[in-house]
Amino acid sequence: MAGIAPWLSLPDDNSDESRLNSRLREQALASYTHSVDPGSADYLLWKPEPQALVDSAYYTNALLRAPKQLWEPLSAVTKKRLIDEIKDLRRVSPPYQNWLLFAAMNEAFLLSIGEQWDPMRIDLAIRKINEWYVGDGWYGDGPRFHFDHYGGYVIHSMLVEILEILVATNAKFNSLDTVALLDQAYKRMQRYGQHLERLIGPDGSYAPIGRSLTYRTAVFQPLGLLAWRKKLPAALPEGQVRSATVAAQQAIFRFPSNFDANGYLTIGFTGHLPTLGDIYSNAGSMYITSESLVALGLPASDSYWTAPALDWTSKKAFSGQPFPKDYYVDY
Repeated sequence: MAGIAPWLSLPDDNSDESRLNSRLREQALASYTHSVDPGSADYLLWKPEPQALVDSAYYTNALLRAPKQLWEPLSAVTKKRLIDEIKDLRRVSPPYQNWLLFAAMNEAFLLSIGEQWDPMRIDLAIRKINEWYVGDGWYGDGPRFHFDHYGGYVIHSMLVEILEILVATNAKFNSLDTVALLDQAYKRMQRYGQHLERLIGPDGSYAPIGRSLTYRTAVFQPLGLLAWRKKLPAALPEGQVRSATVAAQQAIFRFPSNFDANGYLTIGFTGHLPTLGDIYSNAGSMYITSESLVALGLPASDSYWTAPALDWTSKKAFSGQPFPKDYYVDY
């Protein structure tokens, strides 16, 4: 839901895509309704597992990305049930790592709809994530640096979107300069985006490093969010980012075993590989890969889609073309 929410927020027109969008939007609203209805067979496993906190952050992130399409049309009963489930997840004590952002994302959602929210959960997450910044666009996931793709799966995008809510609501609760922090977070995400683009090889492959590789192309969520927000840096032209990320999608999804006989994503990377799953992996969590689809929130007429295709950095580098040098940043 979080990955396709920007696409669901596109205005309706008479195209085939728009008709598909409208149908899936209706199904999404029904899904949200059933997900918090204890009498429904599709009521989610909100209790008792702490893993529900992780899932809930993507669930509320979708509502933040498309509030008019996914939140406002819900019935008063569904809204109350949903709010109650989210608040009840405060029973989960998040580990000192990216989980702090999951708790903060839920509070940012509550803030955005005018509900009672817990400022300390947001304050702690922002302060700790910034304390764990290791430089050149990279954050540690906790006090110790982990070389993995969690900057793409979680950290950069959630930090930016939480700060955006604080700025938009003009929330005042402590000494955080949220405007300056948001500007800093975007600069760091832009730098991280430069690294992500350079990690995509000439054939679209990228380094399978670290935990949760079964989230596949969610690695590139920051590039999609930067494109959707029109904040790609000058060093990353739209046609270049589009070409690189499409190549990465094709490198992963060209293998049929990514999907089972019913069309659902399997646990794996370039195909079904259950041994790659982590203790927390399940069929549903595979759909975090949809975070790589955020740029679909831009209409077909947008320059991101119409700009000429350009070779990306590695493709230039390994075909003898000139390519830009790369230097660290100090913000």
